[in-house]
Amino acid sequence: MNEKWNSLMKSMEKESLTALLITDPKHVYYLTGFACDPHERFLGLVITQHEEPALIVPSLDGDKAASTSSVKRIATHTDTDNPYDVLKQHLPHGLPLLGIEKNHMSLQRFETLDHAVQAQRYADAGPILQSMRLIKSEEELAQMKEAVNLIEDVLRQCVSQVKTGMTEIEVVAELEYLMKKLGSDGPSFSTMVLAGENAALPHGIPGTRKIQEGELLLFDLGVYLNGYASDITRTFAVGEVNATCKEIYDTVLAANETAIAAVKPGVTFGSLDRTARQVITEKGYGQYFTHRLGHGLGIDVHEYPSIHSQNDDLLQSGMTFTIEPGIYVPQVAGVRIEDDVAVTETGVTVLTSYPKELTVIGV
Repeated sequence: MNEKWNSLMKSMEKESLTALLITDPKHVYYLTGFACDPHERFLGLVITQHEEPALIVPSLDGDKAASTSSVKRIATHTDTDNPYDVLKQHLPHGLPLLGIEKNHMSLQRFETLDHAVQAQRYADAGPILQSMRLIKSEEELAQMKEAVNLIEDVLRQCVSQVKTGMTEIEVVAELEYLMKKLGSDGPSFSTMVLAGENAALPHGIPGTRKIQEGELLLFDLGVYLNGYASDITRTFAVGEVNATCKEIYDTVLAANETAIAAVKPGVTFGSLDRTARQVITEKGYGQYFTHRLGHGLGIDVHEYPSIHSQNDDLLQSGMTFTIEPGIYVPQVAGVRIEDDVAVTETGVTVLTSYPKELTVIGV
């Protein structure tokens, strides 16, 4: 058994869990190496204290599961089978305590599960899995770095093609084409390209707005590669921009770099947010920094921790997350600069390396 399984079994023993049922495809991949999208079909990894784990998959994924999963007990179900009849063969009836993923399981699925296995009690396995995922191994960090390298190649190639008159959505299409062409599993979230006043919308939706000279252009994009996510934001100048845009950009860059410099084991996530926010507030833009400083990154593009001012949890070596301060002045401009970082024993490693000085493009 590998380190993940050993950690999981210790946690199960500590929580007095007789068995676990893992249904989130990301966690199935995390624990077994088998990746699939079951759509509406049932996918389940059954883990008990005293038997080999069992992986229950749709029959159309059976061959792939057998060839890629570290779990060798594979059970399949067809579209006309009741998958819970298969599940009952691997989960004893009336278990004292069954761990499930409450955040992933719908009420309908839980009621069907309960009718099938009738465990005496159910516990949330989410905290166990979150704790396991929080500290990345060297192998995981290497996979995340590959995902970062790929998205930076995508951005580099696309930026060289941007011209005034292109629409935001045309640039998005080029980015997502390059993501696939360069070998990613796909975007890790909805790609954002926002021009001018649209960049002042932190979660704006790219559309037919044409890129014009004299404005800022914001790119927020990422990919999944081998199951791990990257996430980067850079803001560019389309030709010469005015002094206000430059001041906003310089302020966000200072906040980004100041927060990254403060990353080390033992400090709180809240202190990082406050450090960046102070830089922006002192320049008079505090009211325009409207979101948290960042979020955890790994097999999900947004996972624990949440880097906001009220989070008093301590940084530990091996944690990975984003640092992404922003200023969004309505109807004027928006700037966000986002890096992916990993906490080391002595400080921080910045996984992203794309240049951050204000760069002129598109003319």
